[in-house]
Amino acid sequence: MKILKISLLLFLSFFAISFANAQEKLKSPPEKATGIVNGAKIEINYGSPSVRARKIWGELVPFGEVWRAGANEATTFETDKAITVEGLILPAGKYSFFIIPNKEECVIVFNKEAKQWGAYKYNDKVDQLRVKVKPENADSFTEKLTYTINAANVELSWENWIIGFKVK
Repeated sequence: MKILKISLLLFLSFFAISFANAQEKLKSPPEKATGIVNGAKIEINYGSPSVRARKIWGELVPFGEVWRAGANEATTFETDKAITVEGLILPAGKYSFFIIPNKEECVIVFNKEAKQWGAYKYNDKVDQLRVKVKPENADSFTEKLTYTINAANVELSWENWIIGFKVK
């Protein structure tokens, strides 16, 4: 009887921990945005957190610091052909994608080390490309972080901002 109680307790503990981990993961589920730009296939893989009544820009995502541009693992940006980003060439490849947000200007970073967790080991010495763009105030509120790709732009929408850049 004692072994049965211990077994049951262990099972319930394992179930509770597994359930809590699953719930935590669901807060920022993995998402993918794809599109074609000038014949190049672009794919962005990211964790999509929700605002959940938090102040995002300047608080949850601090100004002036490298941010993983999503949740969990660093966001990745992959193109199967060279493209231009804000007029500068980005060679074909898979990159980690970071943003350094500020009120007036954001730095978009394509880093050659595609596989990394968050921005904790970010190394600017392996940046492939950096461009500066102005964040825009959105016309409507976006609860879940979302990327969109069209023939001329890539945009990140979240809370009350849109951070976009021109692609060709």
